[in-house]
Amino acid sequence: MRIVCGLDVHKDSIFLCIMSSTGEIFEKKYGVLTNQLEEMRDLMLTYHVQEVGMESTSVYWIPVWRILEPHFKLKLINPYFIKQLPGHKSDVKDAQWIAECMMKELVRGSFVPPERIQQLRLYDRRIYDLDDEIIRKLAKLDAAVQRCNIRLSNYVSNTDSVSYKSVIDKICEGVTSPEELVMEVHGRIINRHGRETIIASLKGCVTEADIDIMAQLKAEIDMAEAHKQKCMDKMQEICEKEYSEQLRNLQTVPGVKMRAATSLIAEIGTDMSHFETANHLSSWAGLKPRNDQSNKTIKSRRITHGNRYLRRTIIQCAWGASRTKGCFFSRFSYHQTQVRKKNKMKVVVAISRKMLVCAWHILKEGVVYKDFDNMILTPCTKG
Repeated sequence: MRIVCGLDVHKDSIFLCIMSSTGEIFEKKYGVLTNQLEEMRDLMLTYHVQEVGMESTSVYWIPVWRILEPHFKLKLINPYFIKQLPGHKSDVKDAQWIAECMMKELVRGSFVPPERIQQLRLYDRRIYDLDDEIIRKLAKLDAAVQRCNIRLSNYVSNTDSVSYKSVIDKICEGVTSPEELVMEVHGRIINRHGRETIIASLKGCVTEADIDIMAQLKAEIDMAEAHKQKCMDKMQEICEKEYSEQLRNLQTVPGVKMRAATSLIAEIGTDMSHFETANHLSSWAGLKPRNDQSNKTIKSRRITHGNRYLRRTIIQCAWGASRTKGCFFSRFSYHQTQVRKKNKMKVVVAISRKMLVCAWHILKEGVVYKDFDNMILTPCTKG
């Protein structure tokens, strides 16, 4: 006799429904404290539950998964595929509907990586959050500098440059004289715009409050960068210790270095049995064109939704690969953009999909990247 369980997970409660193949149903509501989750687990063991399905509700499903994983076969279900009709919905019915879908095998489980890969994911996504935070803080710091009418950001490449940071360091120390601040600016910038122009851009009205605000923003940026570096070091340590071969093989792909390789391992893992084909992985990442056609009219060719962290990493690698001389990806980029006149952004997405296919084969077969030398470029003919 087959016995399954459906869980409707919320922030402060879990609705449980145990269903057997004979039609018997048992329903109960639990809290989310650890002892309550353990009590729920013991009840499920008493009923000899074999499979458990739950919705991927925010992050609330994660502790439930961790407690149940050693004892049951679990499925994490996308709520999009099991929605009920509006007006016929309740928490109890949701749990029962999940159990019924499990019993009739109407749903597939989402990819949930092993515990070690989940830990890498935490570091990887923390790095992306810190990157966004650093960008926001740099914008606020530049706004504080602009408020003092110091216009150096008009003449440097970006507000994260060495010259800009050196000037900010001096201002935070209380130095406001343009003649002293200009000594921190790189000579190439001075030669390009002229010394008098740079000195004029450094002359402003700086108050004690402005200096305090700049110092605080700079301290926040430094702290975020230190945390980012710590996360990167920890990811590299774990990957070199447990996934050294995969880490080394991934870095043979043009455009993929240490940071990108650790990020790829964190997002897709090293066991490619979860993805039947390379196209399956591309689709999971949201890099395949959508199939949206009706009455011979194509409504959209936009890429689909997917793992945005993986997509962000691989697209950044694609930009680097398209600029790596002598590799297949740079030749492909040149042919598509210069010969066939394709949009550069679309070409980069195509390259990122090809790179993800390469990563799938590298991890699946345990091989290094081999460049495709004999690329045949079809001439563009105009009819």
